[in-house]
Amino acid sequence: MRTVGAYELDDDVSRVDLDVVWEFMATEAYWARWRTREQVEQQVRTAWRVVGVYETASGRQVGFARAFSDGVAMAYLADVFIAADARGAGLGKEIVREMIDNGPGVNFRWMLHTSDAHDLYRKFGFAEHSEGRYLEREGVH
Repeated sequence: MRTVGAYELDDDVSRVDLDVVWEFMATEAYWARWRTREQVEQQVRTAWRVVGVYETASGRQVGFARAFSDGVAMAYLADVFIAADARGAGLGKEIVREMIDNGPGVNFRWMLHTSDAHDLYRKFGFAEHSEGRYLEREGVH
């Protein structure tokens, strides 16, 4: 656990408030609205690593990120969010830092898909792949 201002960042999966994660995924996450609550809960429970952001005073969860990985060389960053009322305090940067730079995957090759926050992710070395080595098959939702 690490404290940043009035917030704690913690990778204890048992602390994750599944109601908070589900609410965000179902109503605000453009990338996840097709998932069922059961799928979201399974993804949280089986994630290689999760990081939550919590208000120190109340314990209320205001942010979340998860990753899945081969545990050796690669990881995929997913479902990163900060609640609207907690934005502006640098927590997006801190949750990505905690996941990527302060955890067991610090030397991994990290991947993600996103339609926003590119400037945030660039600060951590993410870049658009133009070498033609990346292929993707989209799923049917």
